[in-house]
Amino acid sequence: MPYLLTILLGSFDLSLFKSIYIFLISFFSNTFSAISGGGAGLLQLPALILSGVPYYQALASHKLATVALGIGGSLRNYKSLGNDSSVAWQILIFGLPGVILGSSIVEYVSEKYLYLILGIISILLAFYSFLKPELGLSSGNNKLNLKHKIRFLIFIFLIGILNGSISSGTGLLVTILLIKTFEMDFLRAISLTFFTVGIFWNFFGAVFLTKIGSVPPNILMLLIIGSFTGGYFGAHLSKLNGNILIKKTFTIVCISVGISLLIKSIKSFL
Repeated sequence: MPYLLTILLGSFDLSLFKSIYIFLISFFSNTFSAISGGGAGLLQLPALILSGVPYYQALASHKLATVALGIGGSLRNYKSLGNDSSVAWQILIFGLPGVILGSSIVEYVSEKYLYLILGIISILLAFYSFLKPELGLSSGNNKLNLKHKIRFLIFIFLIGILNGSISSGTGLLVTILLIKTFEMDFLRAISLTFFTVGIFWNFFGAVFLTKIGSVPPNILMLLIIGSFTGGYFGAHLSKLNGNILIKKTFTIVCISVGISLLIKSIKSFL
């Protein structure tokens, strides 16, 4: 469907019709992302590429736009950050170097392997969430020993590398890692993911990616508006409907992201 729309609208360049198309894709993809804790790149990035934007420019544009998603979601759910400031600092201090590293090596690493790995992980996360009915529905305060803290920080660094090099699914990984490690509920974990990954990780990743190619300002403006409004609206829905809706959406988005990434990987191997 995005491909057919792109063909039909291609002759208009950034005409009114194509602008509306990009905005709607951005709004709806970021609404679902705000509810599930990630996955905006499932629709937004392919739509940009099919609209004729080169991959690295599309990735940089997507990351800058998801900063607006992070801000929109954080504004609606900022109270959910609560007493998790120390966890947020850990995610930033150990995750940002990974993001920078991933953004620096994206030109030299074959995307097909990254897509394959992250696609498999996303599908496994969906099954794990489905098989654990109580996962993320209640919130605790799990205290970590040194071993578990080191393991958490290593995972954060590795997810940061993936975040810097590809777009889809890394927010989902951070969300589920927070739930498993600290016994957070979905709403609390997603709020923290928006604040750290959505705003800071994506901003730094986008800055490094813009060194590869310039970002089209007219497309970027549409994406930012769509991401901010979609992020705020999605966070509002999740706040109203609670963790059960978030969990269901998280599972669906994980499966969708995983299948999409596996298809990309298989196509690149052929």
